[in-house]
Amino acid sequence: MRHEAPMQMASSQDARYGQKDSSDQNFDYMFKLLIIGNSSVGKTSFLFRYADDSFTSAFVSTVGIDFKVKTVFKNEKRIKLQIWREVTTKTKICYNVTQTKDTAGQERYRTITTAYYRGAMGFILMYDITNEESFNAVQDWSTQIKTYSWDNAQVILVGNKCDMEDERVISTERGQHLGEQLGFEFFETSAKDNINVKQTFERLVDIICDKMSESLETDPAITAAKQNTRLKESPPPPQPNCGC
Repeated sequence: MRHEAPMQMASSQDARYGQKDSSDQNFDYMFKLLIIGNSSVGKTSFLFRYADDSFTSAFVSTVGIDFKVKTVFKNEKRIKLQIWREVTTKTKICYNVTQTKDTAGQERYRTITTAYYRGAMGFILMYDITNEESFNAVQDWSTQIKTYSWDNAQVILVGNKCDMEDERVISTERGQHLGEQLGFEFFETSAKDNINVKQTFERLVDIICDKMSESLETDPAITAAKQNTRLKESPPPPQPNCGC
């Protein structure tokens, strides 16, 4: 059963203004985002391309969770993105180190990250356009999102590795159709060639902000608070606004 939660996320309005880097605690909003999907679809490469503008194909599959932080600005608001890669993921190859048995991608390991779903504002659900199995697994991943995440979490479906056109087995039309069926916006991307990576994250932030604004406008508690302020003699304080 999905969890209800308010759309407004943590803010840091009273933090001292500091340098504008990824570790800076001065922000207006913080969004937790998850990149999920089968093993080897390119989640790690996608994350590193967006966060560090880097790419390497030297990865092997492992089990675990990792994240990066990136700060973006939207309509004069500072938004801190905490981006988690759901793993089945990958870590860089270390030569002369004994490799443990590869169990990444097996069904039982998906339970590792279900606890992380609950705090996520947005998901990038990824498949590999050269891998039919990863595409067929999208429905299952979608079910996990619906089961473990908040009802207001936003999702974008991503068909990754669109640079590998000669090896494509999933047409763009099939991806678009699945996105429409699930109610998710759809992008085809390439972490290697840096195609639509930034655009995907920007769009996810946009729809999260749009949903926040809608929730703030329709939340009964906020409406009641507005009415109560009119009864006070002092001027009402500014109402919360996403500003996104």
